[in-house]
Amino acid sequence: MDIVWQTPATPPKVEDYIIRGGRRHVRPYYFEFIAYVKHRWMGRTIVDLFTDEFKGRTYEYYVAAVNSGRIQVDGQKVDRSYVLKSSQKISHFLHRHEPPVIALDISILHKDSDVITVCKPASIPVHPCGQYRKNTILGILQAEHGLAPLFPIHRLDRLVSGLLIIARNADKADYFRKQIDSGLLHKEYIAKVVGVFPDGEHVIDANLEYDPREGRSAVAINGKPARTKFKRLSTDGFHSIVLCKPISGRTHQIRVHLQYTGHSIANDIMYLSENIAPRSSRGIGPDRAVVLGKSHAPVLGSSVDFQHSEVEDVHTHQEFSIDPMCTNCPNLVPKGYEADEVGLWLHCVRYSGPGWTYSCANPDWASLD
Repeated sequence: MDIVWQTPATPPKVEDYIIRGGRRHVRPYYFEFIAYVKHRWMGRTIVDLFTDEFKGRTYEYYVAAVNSGRIQVDGQKVDRSYVLKSSQKISHFLHRHEPPVIALDISILHKDSDVITVCKPASIPVHPCGQYRKNTILGILQAEHGLAPLFPIHRLDRLVSGLLIIARNADKADYFRKQIDSGLLHKEYIAKVVGVFPDGEHVIDANLEYDPREGRSAVAINGKPARTKFKRLSTDGFHSIVLCKPISGRTHQIRVHLQYTGHSIANDIMYLSENIAPRSSRGIGPDRAVVLGKSHAPVLGSSVDFQHSEVEDVHTHQEFSIDPMCTNCPNLVPKGYEADEVGLWLHCVRYSGPGWTYSCANPDWASLD
């Protein structure tokens, strides 16, 4: 089979995407994942390393991958008992399946020679992370609008929607970065929360600590300082729309501070309960799947064992070549990802700084009528 191996430098193209059932999929493609031997990996055999560190595939798969040259060391095919040495380059050649995202257009709100702003749909990560590369804001903008290079000056979590400001050159990115470092930027979000949020402005000063293993933050005395201002905009007696102004920028800050007030975001499974079970004892939803993708699916391209339901589409596999060694084929969606997720009811509406303001329209869920 004549295989063309892609790298991070390979630009995404319009024809790389498949729109099906309200989801944007990426046609599976061949990709070289690269890593370098860490100190703790030295002295281990290549097959034992992959079996122990990247548990999403079986021992038998890794034996076959080494024997066939799908796993190489320093660009050379090796024996399954090959012992690794410090700083060697390991390549894992994979048939890469990216998770689907919601198939909404990325609306360009403002565009000039230095800056573009877009309305980011929920479920799409901003930049490559975990198993996402082409199914990202940067990838789609490059494929559909020819926009590259791009420099996002702030980040929105994958399940959060709204305003995203992107510099078009390094100088403009540095201009924004200096304003961020000087505390000159002001951020505004809206959220749909449970219950009747109290009237008036409320300031939450509660330190936050992030647990990368669980992929969530919590209020902690010894955590990093975090401050958010809240103001109710409307309520129907069951839900409230709340304006959120984070002063600091901690992971999941708005979500945790709203939980702290007793008014969590109404569809935020992770923070609706303070007594959520550990990740190891429950099924993995999309919010946590992307966190696991970052920490347990590194550049070698490993997937992780998830509790999941198989997504079968007997027609979809006709749109791409089936690879006999791929552990995801013939399905289009990779194992461990849900194809029916929805975005959080959290939306970035405005960013402002000295002499400038960019804004984004409210989403449909922000109306309680």
